[in-house]
Amino acid sequence: MALASSAPVDAYLTHLTVERRLAANSVASYARDLALLREFAAGGRARVETLTRADLERLVRSLMSDGRSPRSVARAVACYRGFYRFLAIDGRIAASPADDLRPPRAWKALPRYLSVEDIDRLLAQPDVATPRGLRDRALIELLYATGMRVSELVGLRPGDVNLDASYLTCTGKGDKQRIVPIGDEAAAWVRRYLHEGRSALLRRRRSPRLFLNARGGGAGLTRVGFWKILRGYARRAGLQGAISPHMLRHSFATHLLERGADLRAIQLMLGHADLSTTQIYTHVLERRMRTIYDQFHPRA
Repeated sequence: MALASSAPVDAYLTHLTVERRLAANSVASYARDLALLREFAAGGRARVETLTRADLERLVRSLMSDGRSPRSVARAVACYRGFYRFLAIDGRIAASPADDLRPPRAWKALPRYLSVEDIDRLLAQPDVATPRGLRDRALIELLYATGMRVSELVGLRPGDVNLDASYLTCTGKGDKQRIVPIGDEAAAWVRRYLHEGRSALLRRRRSPRLFLNARGGGAGLTRVGFWKILRGYARRAGLQGAISPHMLRHSFATHLLERGADLRAIQLMLGHADLSTTQIYTHVLERRMRTIYDQFHPRA
């Protein structure tokens, strides 16, 4: 399919070169971003002059989904704002659809997450023949199963976890409580830790915390302590890059969405106050929609 008409784009590039006297490298950068705009318009059998705000938002999301850096996407958005402002001033369109177009806060960067295979390798590292290994396996299983923040995880009390009903109650930001379901696998490891590992770590002491410091005395595990534990197991599993507790939270959300979970349900489980925060995971939805479209559309 031929690209949409180049006349508006050529006119804008001439404006940048002749009237604004931008450097050749800057004009070339604008030209590349505008080429993407033309390709996007042509893919929808439209002209760049007829694209709407919703169209431009879809384009920005696709740029993020393609793995472009936040800086690259921000530059493209600025280019499109200037381009449509030029078209409006030049009388080629009635009003710019891009006046307040911006990459939303949630799109600044796509979250890093682990594959299911990486998660399996990570979970296989703790030595579950020891109380400490049981604690660590239960910790990682529970974090991946619930998507909790690490502060919520280490702050759990035994009474917050209802293993028979397969859910827990955690306290998030602003002291807001929410209920999160627990999968059978995670529940089984937490139960085993409670029966076989926690009492050994307590050493006849008492503690209000579910997960304890391995040094004993009833002290609870800290955020930094768990981060170090996770980093050690990730290194042993051969995982590349810096592995953080928050990456398991991202993995939880991404894997649920890949299997068809509702974004609103993910929002509630993650404890996001605003759905827009959860929408950082829409790269998964868009990839799945593309797969479904290619599989089922009669003319795909």
